[in-house]
Amino acid sequence: MNKKVTVFGGSGFLGSHICDELTKRGFKITIFDTVKSPYLQPNQQIIVGDILDEDAVFNAVKGADYVYNFIAIADIAAANKDARKTATINIMGSLNVLEACRQHKVKRYIFSSSMYVYSNEGGFYRASKKSSEHFIEEYSAQYGLDFNILRFGSLYGQRADKNNRIYKMIEQAKQGTIDCHGADSKREFIHAKDAAKVSVDILADEHKNRHLIITGQDKISVKQLAETIAEIMPNNVKVNAINDEALDHYKLTPYSFTPKFSHKIVSNDYVDLGQGLLDCITAQHLDH
Repeated sequence: MNKKVTVFGGSGFLGSHICDELTKRGFKITIFDTVKSPYLQPNQQIIVGDILDEDAVFNAVKGADYVYNFIAIADIAAANKDARKTATINIMGSLNVLEACRQHKVKRYIFSSSMYVYSNEGGFYRASKKSSEHFIEEYSAQYGLDFNILRFGSLYGQRADKNNRIYKMIEQAKQGTIDCHGADSKREFIHAKDAAKVSVDILADEHKNRHLIITGQDKISVKQLAETIAEIMPNNVKVNAINDEALDHYKLTPYSFTPKFSHKIVSNDYVDLGQGLLDCITAQHLDH
């Protein structure tokens, strides 16, 4: 296979796992990000640049068959602190990539959205993702640009940063106490490697121009998650259950209004949550 893929945000948590999966399947990868990927493989190309630089984006897309975009301000608290910056990066950045895809006649644009588009929660982050989705749909309607909108649930796994819920819990557990905020909230956690596999599977023609939900197989409460981590850890860990889910986060379900119809896509072969947590805990222990 010699098909080319440009991955915006390929140095990041999920983006780097998707680059690994694409490379494994024989695609030629160009990563575009603000920093060089620490996970860069010898046969992957890296472009360090700014998604707001139209010329740089245009050149990065040239020759690509498929384009993924994972660049965004994704932390809800950070997005709420600066609505203008959130809109600029999340919406205008996506528009720059969309326009480059149109001009270069890319086969498909794959956009990383969120389950929060179903919700009234999520603040400016949710608003930016919904707006970007509308632009993508309109580019498809007016210019015939094929797309996928991937709505991800709660991701975890190696390479996650300090804003990731499970990463934060493990770091707290290492100190002996997990402050379990939003204890009764439930999420469908999915390992980043599983999300990456599905994110490449969707390149099949049958998924063209679909909105796809990518989440874990089962729901688990935040309290149960914390208790599972505490049980796996080698030290004694206390769990403080606190029912005060952060502002703009949904509690049990994101579904609070009716959006565009989406298909949920899952893999039959996936990382068991317990095994995935053990993997994360082992990795974070080795980092210190």
